[in-house]
Amino acid sequence: MSNMELLPLLDQADRAVEPCCPPLTERPFTAAEAETAARMFKALGDPVRLRLFSAVASHEGGEACVCDISDVGVSQPTVSHHLKKLKEAGLLTSERRGTWVYYRVEPSVVAAMGKLLTVAPAGA
Repeated sequence: MSNMELLPLLDQADRAVEPCCPPLTERPFTAAEAETAARMFKALGDPVRLRLFSAVASHEGGEACVCDISDVGVSQPTVSHHLKKLKEAGLLTSERRGTWVYYRVEPSVVAAMGKLLTVAPAGA
């Protein structure tokens, strides 16, 4: 008999994240909205972080073990530092499973970032 217990899956609605900001063309940002958006884009402004973010986002199942994505040309402590920065910016979530940490990109965050940069069609 195993002592492992299966954890319930979260419904996507339970994991929804409110968009940080309105689309750029809707209205000027407030100071708080600009801070939030800048933090996300600043985190992605580093090539190593962008590679890690892409590796997690494109990994099978939508999540990746740190052991599967750490080959980005920097040391493991540096990978951990960059993953921490991506988490602090709200771009990744993580879960420890035994020895390893698994990261996932929240789809709603990516969708919110996409909407931020969407330009409304002319005449709309």
